[in-house]
Amino acid sequence: MIASDTASTPDPRRQPRAFLEHLYRVAVQQALPLARMAEYLPAPPRGRTLVLGAGKAGGSMVHALEALWPQDAPLSGLVVTRYGHIPPRPASVPARIELVEAAHPVPDAAGLRAAERMLALTQGLTADDLVLCLVSGGGSALLTLPADGLTLEDKQRINRQLLESGAHIGEMNCVRKHLSRIKGGRLAAACAPARVVTLTISDVPGDDPAVIASGPTVPDASTCADALAILRRYGIAVPPAVQAGLEEGCLETPKPGDAAFAGHAVHLIATPRQSLEAAAAAARAAGLDAHVLSDEMEGESREVGKVHAALARAVALHGTPFARPCVILSGGETTVTVRARAPGVPKGRGGRAGEFCMGLAGALLGQPGVWALAADTDGIDGVEDNAGAFVMPDTLARAQAAGLKLAEHLDRNDAYGYFDALGDLLVTGPTHTNVNDFRAILVRPD
Repeated sequence: MIASDTASTPDPRRQPRAFLEHLYRVAVQQALPLARMAEYLPAPPRGRTLVLGAGKAGGSMVHALEALWPQDAPLSGLVVTRYGHIPPRPASVPARIELVEAAHPVPDAAGLRAAERMLALTQGLTADDLVLCLVSGGGSALLTLPADGLTLEDKQRINRQLLESGAHIGEMNCVRKHLSRIKGGRLAAACAPARVVTLTISDVPGDDPAVIASGPTVPDASTCADALAILRRYGIAVPPAVQAGLEEGCLETPKPGDAAFAGHAVHLIATPRQSLEAAAAAARAAGLDAHVLSDEMEGESREVGKVHAALARAVALHGTPFARPCVILSGGETTVTVRARAPGVPKGRGGRAGEFCMGLAGALLGQPGVWALAADTDGIDGVEDNAGAFVMPDTLARAQAAGLKLAEHLDRNDAYGYFDALGDLLVTGPTHTNVNDFRAILVRPD
């Protein structure tokens, strides 16, 4: 679990690696739900308050809500999070909301049962009731309820193929929404006539609530035709009945302007930009200039790494476009296209952050004075046990001495194996929040 004490700042000149990890922890701390949830909570309703939700931050969001909600006001519900992502319960905070766990990023039967139970809980709601929906990244896989004509096995296959295709998050979630009975605004529609207030932690470029966790409580502007085009683009097949349903528009989602969303509210309680700005403030407090490039970067992870390397080298060699010393920060959600492997070649391990670091290291060419960290703010890079990895001026030299060939690891998407052998993985455990990619590059005038 991520440490909460960010008061002690390592010296970036003497401890560059520890300093970069400190910036990551500051970013994560900024995104914990207790920090800003209170200002968005509505007053208790005349009727009952039902809590529903899904996401990798689900456990910490539930604990924050239970601590903040008036103890004499009714509160109950069900929230699903990833296996191993329920934090220790805070002292003196009684449990009032049920927390369950399911699989991510490929859904499983536990997520299916949770989704079925949530829809059942919406039965009998009245206009006097309030539904608080706690939504965070990962909720799309955790809240799975296949459309008619699809099995759980179908959803698992389609999800794996999307994850390996290089499709960006908006494309993946467009498909997921149209192949679901609970995503794409359908959960909110099921809550009618109760008022729905969604509290969300953004893990997507642009912070669009319709994309976060496939938008279970907000209207969806995408269409069945969009979903079909994405499936065709990446060569992903669906059962004939589902294909027909998409072609005929039978699997369409509730759209903007639908009366089902009247009076509903959505509040972003944590965003990638806020976390990057918190890290930038910490870097400035340590006496460094800090530059946030963007919180919306997308693209192939290794290629994004190469672009960052070109920028870092320009700063290190020429002092442009930024003066040295400085920290360069970015976020967003890159993608990894899994390469085909030759027979007998072992399957690689790794995620977006590690793939970025391999691209970065290869393009930096051992540039003196440049250190970097890329990590996922949920503490899990892909499906591995690391949050991310470090790149240092001697990364390539140490790898060569250890007999590691970067090109071979890139060919099989094996960032984990590469950086694990160097002792350069960042392992934090689940952080209980998720505002997506965090990247920090420290450039010193060495």
